[in-house]
Amino acid sequence: MAPAPIAPAASGERIPGSEAEVKLTFAPLVRKSAPAVVNVYAARQVPVRTPFAGDPFFEQFFGRGEGRTRRESSLGSGVIVDSAGLVVTNHHVIADAEEVRVALADGREFDAKVLLRDQQADLAVLKIEDDKPFPSIAIADSDKTEIGDLVLAIGNPFGIGQTVTNGIVSALARTHVGVNDVGYFIQTDAAINPGNSGGALVDMHGELVGVNTAIFSRSGGSNGIGFAIPSNMVRAFADAAREGRPFERPYIGAGFVPVTADMAEALGLDRPTGALVQAVRPDTPAEDAGLREGDVVLSMNGFPVDNPDTLGYRLATAGLGRDAELQVMAADGKRETVRLALERAPETPPRDVRTLTGRTPFAGVTIANLSPRLAGELEMPQTATGVVVTEVERDSPAARFGLRPKDIITSLNGRDVESTEELEEDAENGRRGWRIEVDRNGQRLVQTFR
Repeated sequence: MAPAPIAPAASGERIPGSEAEVKLTFAPLVRKSAPAVVNVYAARQVPVRTPFAGDPFFEQFFGRGEGRTRRESSLGSGVIVDSAGLVVTNHHVIADAEEVRVALADGREFDAKVLLRDQQADLAVLKIEDDKPFPSIAIADSDKTEIGDLVLAIGNPFGIGQTVTNGIVSALARTHVGVNDVGYFIQTDAAINPGNSGGALVDMHGELVGVNTAIFSRSGGSNGIGFAIPSNMVRAFADAAREGRPFERPYIGAGFVPVTADMAEALGLDRPTGALVQAVRPDTPAEDAGLREGDVVLSMNGFPVDNPDTLGYRLATAGLGRDAELQVMAADGKRETVRLALERAPETPPRDVRTLTGRTPFAGVTIANLSPRLAGELEMPQTATGVVVTEVERDSPAARFGLRPKDIITSLNGRDVESTEELEEDAENGRRGWRIEVDRNGQRLVQTFR
């Protein structure tokens, strides 16, 4: 006897007409991709100070607590992107870790070696070893992702175990979300919570479209606003680790600022968009391409450039040794297409690293001459120049004086500082009074010491 036809619902909505429609499920996608999502455990030893440290009376009895440490651990997620054991996670998951372990969904655990890390990109690549290939996930082209696409977020929220949530792509090309200095993110409403960091954002083909990185939340839990690093950035980063080279962003020798509403009106743009060229250094790819101050970069390789962060992302994922095609609007409104060589940042001048000693406020500081390459390594603007602080020994005179890594020492006792050799010579001369000028994140600070 044939089954009776299914009548339409009273509201006019269609009732599922087959068993397959009733049983729609993400289970096949989860079975395909979840084995490649792992838990990442990071541990380090941190110094412990007693509550009596700094009090001369109590230190006589209890000491300062020097030499005592406690073990501090953190938990996150990761994604195996190569069956040879390459695991991508967030930099902040393994930052300062002395020991990193990876646990697979099947219960196996492995010690992990950190191959590559980058705080600015908030990415790290780990390596685990086994006799057999690991389950891995294919990396999708995130430029094909569209707003409204269904996605799954897979990770280990709150350490309760592997968890899958679903949602859609809420927005693309999100910048300035407070995650790191330079950002370009996929936004999703799939529930992401603490512990999901480094986990997978998966499309409906079971491929990786992003690495979950952060959430927007006032309570610490998911509010339906999560951010993931696009898979094209993940691919470029993983390729660098696979080839045993650092992750380098192309050097073009120009500085950019966003186009404001007032600028857009003055330039004749219908909306604020693009990256305005603020400065061009001589003898650089930017100058060779014909970029000039006041030009606005509107697109790169056919992709729109909404702001300098977008341009930075496009440059980072394009790779070295290639040419990029830029659409540029000059100050007079004329538009043209230029070709920009994507080159490795030069190390000129040589860094000439020196650690200063002696009875000066510089004792315990390590300095170097800033070059575009070193600036990139330190995650500073590539147009920065001068003598930069790279390290400061703990409890050293330099630390007590207030010097910090990435400080640019511009002047000593009224004399401009041009090189590490010059600064070391002036510091060794010795004197009772010191006046030091420092550039810290674009702010001029003056420190005196007597």
